[in-house]
Amino acid sequence: MMPGQSPDHDHSLLGSIDVPAGWHRTSGKVREALWGPDAGVLLTTDRISAYDVVLGEIPGKGAILNQLSLFWLKQTADIIPNHLVHELGPRSVVVTPCRVLPVEVIVRGYLTGSAWRAYRDGQSLSGITLPAGLQEHHRFAEPIITPSTKADAGSHDTPISREEILGLGVVDPAVWQQVETAALALYRRGSEIVAANGLVLVDTKYEFGIAPDGRLHLIDEIHTPDSSRFWFRDDLDSELQVTPGSQPRSLDKEFLRSFLRDAGFTGEGTPPSLPDDIRREVARRYRETYRLITGDEFDREVATVTEELPAIIEFLQRHR
Repeated sequence: MMPGQSPDHDHSLLGSIDVPAGWHRTSGKVREALWGPDAGVLLTTDRISAYDVVLGEIPGKGAILNQLSLFWLKQTADIIPNHLVHELGPRSVVVTPCRVLPVEVIVRGYLTGSAWRAYRDGQSLSGITLPAGLQEHHRFAEPIITPSTKADAGSHDTPISREEILGLGVVDPAVWQQVETAALALYRRGSEIVAANGLVLVDTKYEFGIAPDGRLHLIDEIHTPDSSRFWFRDDLDSELQVTPGSQPRSLDKEFLRSFLRDAGFTGEGTPPSLPDDIRREVARRYRETYRLITGDEFDREVATVTEELPAIIEFLQRHR
């Protein structure tokens, strides 16, 4: 089972599929998967989460998210191998099963979001102590890596330092060196590509795993609104700094997080229902992010999840 995922449950979209012997199901906050000895199928649902809590669905989100990840996996394949084998449908892909490293790798170019709130409250960032006097949205001279543990479904990720990762044997030192090198290279590549379309990659999350051949692979999603924060370049000065006191426009889930914080929800208790206008705005932002990153409108005809299941079933039948 992949960390951060739970066994199949009543609301699983893949729960009705008869899987071949030796295969099993997992279900995460956004993605569901079927895993076999030598292949896996990932389905990106329309579910949306924030603060590690699923909040409902945004129509079409799964297809946009999946297609955006496919775009990025192709753009970064020269940096590190990734788990993609081929596409099954707008929302689903066949991947190489990997032994997942139990750490989420967050690369930050700016002191913003949860990192700013932790710094403001006097906390270090995954063991990194920053100098006093920094302002919100401060741009780091070089990107920093702030890892966190991969929590099980229903739990919250916890910051973990590089020293703890190595000292506790969470990840082999040689592998971790590869992870850090790859993560920074991926961040720089992402920054270069989005800059051409007027965006700034503020921070992002990567996940890695070890493939059956022993090589480190990039897995899960990459540079999507679910895993990354994007600002509009026009809101920054010529040095890509934010004017103190200003709030750059963003294309990510910070809009949704702000709504939740204003409603008094930050991950504990019962989340508020999402009004229709919030859902529509979230959907618009996902499409806009896709357009600005890829340069193309997302005009692909998107089947429902149910309509996509036959392609998944056909693939499984070939693996019986």
